[in-house]
Amino acid sequence: MSIHPGRIHTLTPLPYTGGPVAYWMSRDQRADDNWALIHARNSAMASRASFRVIFTLAPSFLNATSRHYQFMLTGLCETERALAERNIPMYVILGDPAEIILQFIRKHAIKLLVTDFDPIRIKQRWCARIASSAAIPFHEIDAHNIVPCRFVSQKKEFAARTIRPKINRLLDSFLTPFPKPASMPSANMRGHRRNNWDAIASSRNTTMTAPEINWIVPGARAAHTRLTAVIKTTLKRYHHDANDPALDAASRLSPYLHFGQLSAQRVALSVDTAADVPPEAKESFLEQLIVRRELADNFCLNEKHYDIPAGFPAWAKRTLAKHAKDKREYLYTYKLFEEAKTHDALWNAAQTQLRREGYMHGYMRMYWAKKILEWTRSPAEAMRIAVRLNDTWQLDGRDPNGYTGIAWSVGGVHDRPWGEHPVFGQIRYMNYNGCKSKFDIAKYIERYGAST
Repeated sequence: MSIHPGRIHTLTPLPYTGGPVAYWMSRDQRADDNWALIHARNSAMASRASFRVIFTLAPSFLNATSRHYQFMLTGLCETERALAERNIPMYVILGDPAEIILQFIRKHAIKLLVTDFDPIRIKQRWCARIASSAAIPFHEIDAHNIVPCRFVSQKKEFAARTIRPKINRLLDSFLTPFPKPASMPSANMRGHRRNNWDAIASSRNTTMTAPEINWIVPGARAAHTRLTAVIKTTLKRYHHDANDPALDAASRLSPYLHFGQLSAQRVALSVDTAADVPPEAKESFLEQLIVRRELADNFCLNEKHYDIPAGFPAWAKRTLAKHAKDKREYLYTYKLFEEAKTHDALWNAAQTQLRREGYMHGYMRMYWAKKILEWTRSPAEAMRIAVRLNDTWQLDGRDPNGYTGIAWSVGGVHDRPWGEHPVFGQIRYMNYNGCKSKFDIAKYIERYGAST
């Protein structure tokens, strides 16, 4: 089964005429339900060529901690085993990703390079370096989005309401079943030695450590188990309960989706066909899974300043500038924020949850980021602190969803002007009493043991 041509973006416009194929696995770290892997494998099989998967392990990556590396490497070890069962060797190599890929191309005489789509700047820069140096066809495949990001829109979308109809028009063409996994000939594994995972784990160069978490098990198998549990339990009331932090009724699938251990398309197919689930619940869930996630990818791909105020809409820049000199009742340093030592018990509870679990409820993420704007000297400082906290402590940090969510909270991205408030100007405002009217904040605060 060939993949939809709309998923293929050619980074180096050269024809593939046969020969060894490599898939540079990056954002989509799974052996199943992976359009990039399928495209690369199909290309190799069609020309009866060898096929290899390579994962480049950057020694440090955007404030990632030991927590993130542990989760990722455990999942990759499972992926290696699944690939080996299909006679597909996987190489995990530490170092500068672009340089490693260029060396790998030369060493293995690769004639076609395939990678998965990622709108984050650093991956785009690595791809540009490779494309400018490697004289072979180089294909980028969107295996992360259901409707491919580059295909659905070629511009920065204004809001969910502008991208939603574009996605919905194309959804039936792309939300299709995956083909059954296929194996390469056994000779494809000849001479390959498995990765030494203990050595790989000890070689990472992160000075930042964070306690490991026990509420989630890494890997594709655990991701599918969690998906099944969500469909059987919380999905039925998702449209009622998901926005209540005290109920903890969200799916908590985001770490699996972020690391690509679970395909969003597989989730959508499973939810769409789930029995005894109200249509309203499915619609609410799929809005977040498809429209909001793909809007975030669209923003990060088309806005190079996605993590600083330069990426805010013009109206937001104006209103924040107007209120730049407003008095801040409280000002906190990064350390005080990180240690959850503010005057606000609700904010402290959210930050405590983040540090303890590597997770924060989506509603609380909005409140959390908006209060950082209120308690810092400028939107630029607020963005720096919020992005660093999110990328350091959130298990699904360093992701378009996180950058876009923070930009929405602090800088009105994908939002509209609201009533005027000190510091915020016309940026949508949130406060303690507003949260108190929406959910049981005492229950939430008690759960995470935070206090003023």
